[in-house]
Order: sequence, then structure tokens, then C-alpha cells
Amino acid sequence: MAENSEGLGTVPEHERILQEIESTDTACVGPTLRSVYDDQPNAHKKFMEKLDACIRNHDKEIEKMCNFHHQGFVDAITELLKVRTDAEKLKVQVTDTNRRFQDAGKEVIIQTEDIIRCRIQQRNITTVVEKLQLCLPVLEMYSKLKEQMTAKRYYSALKTMEQLENVYFPRVSQYRFCQLMIENLPKLREDIKEISMSDLKDFLESIRKHSDKIGETAMKQILTVQDLVDFSPVYRCLHIYSVLGDEETFENYYRKQRKKQARLVLQPQSNMHETVDGYRRYFTQIVGFFVVEDHILHVTQGLVTRAYTDELWNMALSKIIAVLRAHSSYCTDPDLVLELKNLIVIFADTLQGYGFPVNRLFDLLFEIRDQYNETLLKKWAGVFRDIFEEDNYSPIPIVNEEEYKAVISKFPFQDPDFEKQSFPKKFPMSQSVPHIYIQVKEFIYASLKFSESLHRSSTEIDDMLRKSTNLLLTRTLSSCLLNLIRKPHIGLTELVQIIINTTHLEQACKYLEDFITNITNISQETVHTTRLYGLSTFKDARHAAEGEIYTKLNQKIDEFVQLADYDWTMSEPDGRASGYLMDLINFLRSIFQVFTHLPGKVAQTACMSACQHLSTSLMQMLLDSELKQISMGAVQQFNLDVIQCELFASSEPVPGFQGDTLQLAFIDLRQKIVENQERGL
Repeated sequence: MAENSEGLGTVPEHERILQEIESTDTACVGPTLRSVYDDQPNAHKKFMEKLDACIRNHDKEIEKMCNFHHQGFVDAITELLKVRTDAEKLKVQVTDTNRRFQDAGKEVIIQTEDIIRCRIQQRNITTVVEKLQLCLPVLEMYSKLKEQMTAKRYYSALKTMEQLENVYFPRVSQYRFCQLMIENLPKLREDIKEISMSDLKDFLESIRKHSDKIGETAMKQILTVQDLVDFSPVYRCLHIYSVLGDEETFENYYRKQRKKQARLVLQPQSNMHETVDGYRRYFTQIVGFFVVEDHILHVTQGLVTRAYTDELWNMALSKIIAVLRAHSSYCTDPDLVLELKNLIVIFADTLQGYGFPVNRLFDLLFEIRDQYNETLLKKWAGVFRDIFEEDNYSPIPIVNEEEYKAVISKFPFQDPDFEKQSFPKKFPMSQSVPHIYIQVKEFIYASLKFSESLHRSSTEIDDMLRKSTNLLLTRTLSSCLLNLIRKPHIGLTELVQIIINTTHLEQACKYLEDFITNITNISQETVHTTRLYGLSTFKDARHAAEGEIYTKLNQKIDEFVQLADYDWTMSEPDGRASGYLMDLINFLRSIFQVFTHLPGKVAQTACMSACQHLSTSLMQMLLDSELKQISMGAVQQFNLDVIQCELFASSEPVPGFQGDTLQLAFIDLRQKIVENQERGL
């Protein structure tokens, strides 16, 4: 039973092995057969039996298949026998063809060997091409570098050098030509530095020469500085030195050179103060310099800094102010000073627009304003002198309404009684009065011109105008009047007219104040408004004229008295007053007639002064130490002259005296004559 059970277990295994042998590649049969022998001891016998049975089964199947296909096989053999002859012929043909192929192949072999050689050459050429393709970009870049150097594109050339060193040279560093190129690059860099620095020097020299034109254009605000100046040399040089890692050297050089140029620009010409063109060129050069620096500040990074430009500007501003103070002090022409002021304003506004502080320049303008006023005062002193020289010191005659309006349009004369008078008539003042009034207004206009564009309030401008006008009245006009009054050729009639003129000018001062108010729109009631000092100015002039009248009147009396020729020994008087005395009295009557236009007190004082001086002069004749004796006839003759003096005094030559006030001037003289008469009796 055990053997049967073992036999039953091995049969399926043998079938599996047989199936594996039939389906597996012969190379793998060995391990399969080995498993048969490695199994139970008699297993291979059973396997062989099973194998024989399997073979017999396959033989039976083959036999069946052969029997099934036998007729077909026979037919195929028959067909083969038929084509045997053709096969032999084909064999002959194939042999012949093979021979001919062999003969033809010899040529092919030769050509093939040639092809092999060509292939080798082609491979070598390919290798060369590959190497050349590796070197060609290097050569092209180096050629490009040479072209950039020739075209002066130095910044691009430096970038090309960087590419050569970092990208291209490492690929071909084993070649000798590469080493030569590498060795040449430092020299090229130095050449670029020298060339770019040379271009920078040319640029600096160019802007130094043309800084005035740059500044002139900037002050007119037409174009931007880059429209006038080619800054490419600066950009190139800056980029080049930056690429070369030497930016600090470039910055130091640029700043040093520009500081030198700044000192040259700030140095004025010795005769700058003589013409406005000298000042204009000075300002335009400075503007041109700082406009360029401002542009460099904003378009470059670090070449100049705000601190650097501020330091440079502060240095320049101190120099500018010192120069303007020195040179403006030589200016005697107010028009030139005014043009200088306008140039300073434009100069300050232009640089302020570029961010430079200019407050100190406007402070300087206030100093120059005082100088401008001084030059105006000197100019108007000449104007006033000319007016006084040309005046005839006679009341202005008018014959019709047109002439009346012509005078009124020049001078604010208001007198209702005068307006009612019929033509022809005369204004009380002379021609110099409206001319003086017009010139004072012209002075105010001229003074106002300096205040324009100074960015000052109306109150400040009003104060400046009033102060400068006061200086004109109290210093210039007053001085001119005093000088006029003291001139020898100015007679009593002229002095009287001068007093009348000053009275009307004094009255016109309120209209001048209104004139200033209309200009500045600052009310005169404002607390800090300066008043015009016309009252004191013309009062002093009148007092001087009055004193001069008294002096000249006395001098004239002395001239008449010197003509006296008394015969102190005469026995009988002539019976009439002396001729010199009558001439003197007639002169005094005519003069005092002119005095009717003077204020009453002035005429009275002059008349009293004249009578007193005449009395004193006559008294001195009687008291002369050389006069030893006076005859009664001489005393009587002298008495006749004194009587005429007393009659003159009692005739009220100037109205306004009370009682016999004027006769009292001769009371001492009368007493002396009485004494002489009593002594003679």
C-alpha cells in the first residue's frame, strides 16, 4: 500500500516534468532532469517508463500526421525533381555572377579604402572646426574689443574685456594666442584710463570757457543744461573708473579741478564795476558753474554730493558778496546800480530754483539799496542845480486856460481866489517849483524800481520810499536850496521868489505823501508810517533866505551910504535931501513892494532891519572919530536926510506895523541931531 501510494504521488510529478521538458528551452533541461534523479531511489525508472509511454504517444501522433500529409509530401518531391535542372542552371549563373562580383569588388575595395581615408580626414576637419568654433568667439570678441577702442567706445570695451576674461578666455586658455591677449588687456585698460581722463580734461576746459553762455541761458530759462552741454565725457569717465574699481580717484580729481575752476570763476575783472556787461559776465559764469554741478549731482551717484555742493556754494557766496560790496561801492551811476540789482535778483532767483540758499544775497541787496539811494541823491542834486540855474525866479505867467491846465497838471496848486482871476495872470511861484515837484516824483519812481522783485511787503516798500524821499528833501534839496541862497548873483528879488517857492513846495508835501500811498496802498494813518519832513526842510531854507535877504539888503544900503559925500563945513544946507539918500529910499520902496508877496512877518522884519541898519550907518557918520567939527549948515543938511528917513518910516512901506514902531528905528539918530543943533546954537 505504501509503495502504491508513493507510486501514485510520483506520477503527476513525472507528468509535470515531461510538460516542462517539452515546453522549456533545451538549455534549461538539465536542472529539470536532475530533479528526477534527486528524488526517490526508483523514481528514474518510473520516469523512463513514463517517458517511453509519452514517446510512443508522440510517435503515434506523428505517424497519424505523416499519413495525413503523405500525398502532399510526394507531390512536393515530384516538384523538386522537376526544378532540379533549373537549379543547376541557377547554380552556374550564381557562380558566374559571384565571380563577376568578385572582380568588380576589387575596385569597390580600393574606393572603400579611399573613403576610409576621407572619413579620417573628415573627422580631423571636424575636430579642427570644433576647435576653431571654440576659438572663433574669442577672436570675434577680441576683434570687437579692437573696434570699440577705435570707435572710442571705452565703457563697452571694458565690458567686453570682462566677458573675455570671465567667459571666453577660460575656454581657450591652453592656446598661446590667448595668453598674448590676456597679457595685452592691462595695457588696454591703462590706455582707456588715460584717454577718458584726457576727454574729461577737455570737458572741464570747455565748460570753463563756456560757463558764461551756460549761465546766461539758464538765467533766461530757455533750455536745460543738458541741451547745451554734452556730459558724455563725464559719464564715460565715471563709468570707466567705476568698472576699473578706481572711482575714488576719479571723484577726487573731478572735485579738485572744479574747486580750482570755482576760484577762477569767482575772481572778478578789475574794471567789472564800470559797465553792466562786466557784472553780467561775472554772474553768468557763476550760474553756469553751479548749474553744471547741480546737473552732475542729480544724474550721477556719488561723483558730487549735496554736502559738497553746499560747501562749494557757501564758499562762493561769501566771495560773491565780498566782490559785490567792493565793486558796487565804485558805482556812481544809479542806472548801473539798478541794473546790478536786477542782475542780482535774476542771479538769486535762478540759483534758488536749483536749490541753493540765497537769503544772504537779498540781505546784500538792502546794503546796495542804500548805495543806490545815495547815487540817486547825487544825481538829483545835479538835477535840482540845473533847475535852479535855469529858473528866472519870476512868477509863472499864463494867458489862457490851456497854459493854466498845463501848470496844474505838473503841480498841485490850489487857490480859489487865483482861479477866479481873469487871464492873463501869474502863478505866485516860479517855473522851478513844478519842475522840482515833478523831479521828486521821478525820484520816488526811481527809488521804487529798486524795491521791485525784492519779495518785500507793501509796508516795507512804503517805508523805504518815504525814508528815501525824506533824504531827498532834507539832504539833497535842502542843500541845493542853501547853496542857491548863498550864491553871490542871487539878488533880493530872487531871494523873495525862493521864499515863495519853498512855501508852495512845503504845501505840496501832502500830495507827495498821497502819491506814495497810491503806489503802495498803505494808508498814512498806519501806526508805523513814516511822515515826510518837508516842513523842516523848507522852513530851514526860508530862514536861510530870510537871513540872506537881511544881509543883502543891508549890503545894498551900505553901497548907497558909501556914496554919501557930506561937506561937514558947509555954511548953508542945499535945501533938499541928499541924492544918494533919495535913491536909497526909492530903492527900498521898490524892494518892499516886492516883499508884499512874502509872509507879513518876513517883510516887516526886513523893513525894520533895513531902517535900523540905515539909522546905524548914518549914526556912524556923525560919530566918526576923524570928524573933528560939524558946521550948522552940515547939521541942517544931515537933518533933511533924517527927515526923509522918518517920512519913509511913517509912510508904512510894509503894512502891519503898529503905530510909530518903524519910526523908532531913527529915534536915536534924531536925538543925536538935536544935540548937535543945540550945541551949535
